Amino acid sequence: MNNNNNKDKNTAQNEKQKAQPNASFDRFAKPEDTSKTLRRLGVYLSGNRWRLILGLLLSSLGAVGGVAGNAFLQPIINTFVYERSFSAAIPSIVLMAIVFLSSAAFNYIGIRFMVKVSQGTSNHIRRDLFSKLQEMPLTLFDSRSHGELMSSFTNDIDNISMALDQTLVNLLTSGVTFVGTLIMMLVLSPLLTLLVLLMVGLMLLSIRFILSRSRSAFRAQQAELADLNGYIEEIMEGQKVVKVFNYENTTINNFDEKNEKLRTASTDAQSYSVSIFPIMGNLSFVQYAITAMIGAMRIISGQMDIGTLATFLQYTRNFSRPLTQISNQVNVLIAALAGAERVFKLMDETPEVDEGEVRLVRVVDSKEEEKDYALGTVDRGHKDFVPTRYLPDVEAGVRDLVWAVPLDNGEIEYVPVCGDIRFDNVSFSYVEGKPVLKNISLYAKPGQRIAFVGSTGAGKTTITNLINRFYDVQEGCILYDGIDIKDIRKDDLRMTLGMVLQEVHLFSDTVAENIRYGDLRATDEDVVAAAKFANADSFIRHLPEGYDTVLHDNGSSLSQGQRQLISIARAAVADPLILILDEATSSVDTRTERLIEKGMDNMMQGRTTLAIAHRLSTVRHSNAIMVLEDGEIIERGDHDQLMDMQGRYYDLNMGTVELE
Repeated sequence: MNNNNNKDKNTAQNEKQKAQPNASFDRFAKPEDTSKTLRRLGVYLSGNRWRLILGLLLSSLGAVGGVAGNAFLQPIINTFVYERSFSAAIPSIVLMAIVFLSSAAFNYIGIRFMVKVSQGTSNHIRRDLFSKLQEMPLTLFDSRSHGELMSSFTNDIDNISMALDQTLVNLLTSGVTFVGTLIMMLVLSPLLTLLVLLMVGLMLLSIRFILSRSRSAFRAQQAELADLNGYIEEIMEGQKVVKVFNYENTTINNFDEKNEKLRTASTDAQSYSVSIFPIMGNLSFVQYAITAMIGAMRIISGQMDIGTLATFLQYTRNFSRPLTQISNQVNVLIAALAGAERVFKLMDETPEVDEGEVRLVRVVDSKEEEKDYALGTVDRGHKDFVPTRYLPDVEAGVRDLVWAVPLDNGEIEYVPVCGDIRFDNVSFSYVEGKPVLKNISLYAKPGQRIAFVGSTGAGKTTITNLINRFYDVQEGCILYDGIDIKDIRKDDLRMTLGMVLQEVHLFSDTVAENIRYGDLRATDEDVVAAAKFANADSFIRHLPEGYDTVLHDNGSSLSQGQRQLISIARAAVADPLILILDEATSSVDTRTERLIEKGMDNMMQGRTTLAIAHRLSTVRHSNAIMVLEDGEIIERGDHDQLMDMQGRYYDLNMGTVELE
C-alpha cells in the first residue's frame, strides 16, 4: 500500500481523461473560429498598437525598397552597354545604394519593433494563462494530461510569438514584394510577364499536391514521436523497476519497435518536405531559361534592350520566392492561430467556484499594536463580539482565531475555531455513476486522532481531499466547528489545515524557502524552530549550505525520509489546527523512521488529526479507527474495540489478509 493510496482518485481520473476529448489533441488542427481568436489576440496586441503599426509599416517600406532598388539595374546596364561610360552610371548606382541601404535599415528597425511586440504579447498571454490555471479546480488537471497543459505554455505560445515577429512580417513583406515585382514586370514586358505567370501557376499546383500529401505524413510523424517520447519518459522514471525485474532487454526491444515506426513515418514526412525546394528550384531554372531565350529573341528583333531584359530576369528570380514564403508561412500562421485558440479555450475554462462567506478572523487585544496580519482582526475587548456561550474561551485567550459567520439580519456571529470535523452522510464520485464514497458519517472532536485503514481505492485519500475542498461533496455535508465547509471561504479554510503527504513535493528553492512555504510570513527563526520541532534541523545543518542549500528536481538529492521531515517542518511552520497526515515510513531507514514518527507525534499534539495509515502499528493509539472498503465504513472504533469485533481489522492485524 506504500504508493497506492491515491488509487481511488487516480482510477477515476483515468476514466475522466478517457472521456475527455481534450486529453488527446491534434497539434496540426486548424482553428475552429479564426475571427474570434483574432479578436482575442487583438486585445493583447492593443497595448503595443503603435509598435505593431510602426513595425509593419517599416517592414513594408523595406520590402518596397527592395523591389524599387532593382529598377536601377536597367539604366545602369544600358549605360555600360550602349554608352560605355562608368561616370554616367554613377548617379544611378548611388541612388540604388541609397535605396537598398534604406531598405535594410527599415527592415532592421521594423523587426526590432515586431520582436518587442511579440515578446511583450507572449509574456502577457503566458502570465494570464498561468494566473488562470491557479484559479482552476483540480478537476481540470484530472481531465487533461500534463503534456497538454505544458504544451500550451511552450509550443502554443511559442507559435504565437513566432507568428508575430516572423510569420506576420514575412507574409506582409512577401505580399508587398510579390505585388511590387508583378507591377515592375508588367511595366518592363507584359508578354514575358504572362509567360512567367503560366510557369508560376505550374509551380503552385506542384506545391499544393506535395503539401496535401505531406500533412498526413507529418501528422503521423508527430504521433509516433509523441509515443516514443512518452515511452522514454516512462522508462526513465521507472529505471529502478526495470532493473529489479531484469526488464532491460524487453525495454530495448520495445524501444527499437517504436523507434523504427518513427523512422518510417519521419522518412515519409521528410521526403515530401525536402522535395519541395528541388522541384521549385528546377521549375524556376526552366522558367528562367525560357524567359531568357525569348527575351534574347526580342533583343535581336529590336523590341527590347539588354538593360530591360537583365532587370526583368532579376525580377523573375525574386517573383516565385514570395509565393514560396507565403505558402510556408500560411501553415505556420494556421498553427499559431490554432495554438492561440487552445490557449484561450484553456483560459475560458470555468474557474474554481468559491461561494463561501464565512471568514477566518484573528482576535487581538485592543492595546496590541497594529501588525501586518494576513487575516482580518476583531478586538477581544468588545464583550459582545461573540455569543455568550463562547465568551469564556475567548476571554481566557484559549483561541486567537474565530469564524466570522454572517447572519441573515446583517450581523456577524463569531465562532471560535476549535477543529471539530463531522461528516454527515457524505457521498462523492469523481466520475458520475462511479461513487468513491457512499454515505460516510464520522466525527473528529478537537484534538482527537482519527485513523483511516483500508485497501487501495477504498476512499481514504478522497476523504482528505474533501476536507480541503479540492472537490465539493455531492451529497451530505461536512461540518467544521458546526459550519458547512461549503460556506467557508477556501483560502480561510485551508489556513487552518496542514498536510503531510506521502508523496512530498519540494520546489526548486532553498531548504528554508521550502519550509517557509507553509507560512510565507514566517521568519528565519520560525523556520528553524519548525525544523527542530519536526526533527529535521540536524540533517539540514549537515547539508552543504545548511538551510540555504538549493534543492532541485523535487529534492532528488535528499533521501525519501529527509524529504518527509521537510514536509513535516513545512506543516509545523503553518501551525495548523487540523492535521491531515499520510503516513509514509516504509521506505526509510530505522533511524529516520523514528525521527519521522517523533516529528509526527509532535505535530499531532493538541491538533485534530486525520491519518491515512500504512502500518497498523501506527494506529493503535488513535481515538478512533475507520476501516473503509469500497467507499464505505465497514468498521469503526478504537484498536481494542475493533480487535474484539474480530472483523476486517482483526484479520489485518492477525495477518490473515494484507493491508494493501
